[in-house]
Amino acid sequence: MSVVEMKVPVIGESINEVTLSQWLKPDGSIVKVDEPICEFESDKATLEFPAEVSGKLIHVAKEEDDLAIGALVAKIDTSFSASDEAQAPATPAEESAPAPAAAPVQEASKPFPSPAAGKILREENINPADVKGTGKEGRITKGDAQDAASNKPSPTKTPEAPSSMTPSVSTALFGRVERREKMSRMRRTIARRLVSAKNNTAMLTTFNEVDMSGILDLRKKYQDEFVAKYGIKLGFMSVFAKACAQALLEKPDVNAHIDGEDLIYHDYVDISIAISTPTGLVVPPIHNVESLRFDEIETQIKELAEKARTGKLTLEEMSGGTFTITNGGIFGSMLSTPIINEPQSAILGMHNIQERPVVVNGQIVVRPMMYLAMSYDHRVIDGSTSVTFLVRVKELLEDPTKLILGI
Repeated sequence: MSVVEMKVPVIGESINEVTLSQWLKPDGSIVKVDEPICEFESDKATLEFPAEVSGKLIHVAKEEDDLAIGALVAKIDTSFSASDEAQAPATPAEESAPAPAAAPVQEASKPFPSPAAGKILREENINPADVKGTGKEGRITKGDAQDAASNKPSPTKTPEAPSSMTPSVSTALFGRVERREKMSRMRRTIARRLVSAKNNTAMLTTFNEVDMSGILDLRKKYQDEFVAKYGIKLGFMSVFAKACAQALLEKPDVNAHIDGEDLIYHDYVDISIAISTPTGLVVPPIHNVESLRFDEIETQIKELAEKARTGKLTLEEMSGGTFTITNGGIFGSMLSTPIINEPQSAILGMHNIQERPVVVNGQIVVRPMMYLAMSYDHRVIDGSTSVTFLVRVKELLEDPTKLILGI
């Protein structure tokens, strides 16, 4: 008997531990080389773990186990193969029994959901066998699970038998339900990094407000032509990204970060865009924003958002970034103090647009206004630098012509 040990591989420089989120192949099954046998959830992404050889799979670790890099996950007995199962001698009972009818094609390989999809199906009490997967090899994606949940028929209420006793008001109104769930690895990582940013940086926040009239007029005037030419809408995020990129090149301290006792400066701008997902907030970067057109930025944001929400972001797509933009306005936030995305030194918070009375040239007028908040590491960025940077961003946003002309 020849047994090959399957151990957690080296995934990335900063990743020391993963969680075995789901077995894709049952214990004792015959697997082929390079066939995914389980999924790992790392600090940044979900990864499939393929079999190194063909043979019989023997589970060692359990689902939800936290495993260090190099830890034993499973064993594969290479003395078994798919042909062994097919050629196994039948017992007398099996020989005398009539041959079963051919199973439908769908039953040949049961659909398996991704971790995010599995969580949704469990919460909605939906059998994965009832869901058609659109992912690779019929895998059930998060989108498939969400569609199944939204199309789930409402349960039919069974008429209650009349009772001579009416439940007490206290029971009806003050029922207490409690459940315990293990935090996902991503949520644990987010918690650890947020605490680290609060404890290990001299974080301060400066505020300003921007009149969004210029950007709204620009989008209203050119949106149809923009969509016709590039096939994507001109949003706010690309305009903010370009404004920040120009200001960051003019204020290199804001684009720098601390490494030990050194300051690392960048002559390029990689802007991380905060994207909300069911498992937490991810911040994949868009590289070289200073050299990209508005349509290229919008396209990359759309692609990254789709991958983030379906759990398909790779480690490479999650790495890097010199500055972060987060938009709480899409959830209705009026004002907030965003937390720095380490090791970066600054983050810009966008908020919702509200019409407010403001004074322009001595006259009170109503304008679409947005509050801006920039949190920064005071060890790297002086107060005056942070203020002048935010004022420059405000200037470029209120006069998009300067942004387009690069002046």
